[in-house]
Amino acid sequence: QVQLVESGGGSVQTGGSLRLSCAASGYTYSNGCMGWFRQAAGKEREGVATILTSEGITAYRDAVKGRFTISLDMAANTLVLQMNSLIPDDTAMYYCAAHQSPRGTLCGPLAAYLYWGQGTQVTVSS
Repeated sequence: QVQLVESGGGSVQTGGSLRLSCAASGYTYSNGCMGWFRQAAGKEREGVATILTSEGITAYRDAVKGRFTISLDMAANTLVLQMNSLIPDDTAMYYCAAHQSPRGTLCGPLAAYLYWGQGTQVTVSS
């Protein structure tokens, strides 16, 4: 049974930083994908950053490139999203997600993610 638990959300001003963590249990890192997704009020859930756990290959949505960094600490069973230079458009509920079915080096769309955390709120004020 895979369980994901997010922490680290909060409220910051524009330009601030937050570090989100996702504690994972029951997950096999040898062949899978983990990622961070977000959903703002009234909008669809969207991918923020993903990582192919076997090779550490990362991918980011254009809006966060250069500001966010995804990393995986397998020894600590923790997925991290370091968020810098936050802007109001980053305000959303952030979710950690995972699956065990990558297609080569591709993690695939949101629908491929079978395991989800409960989410942590990030609010950025101007």
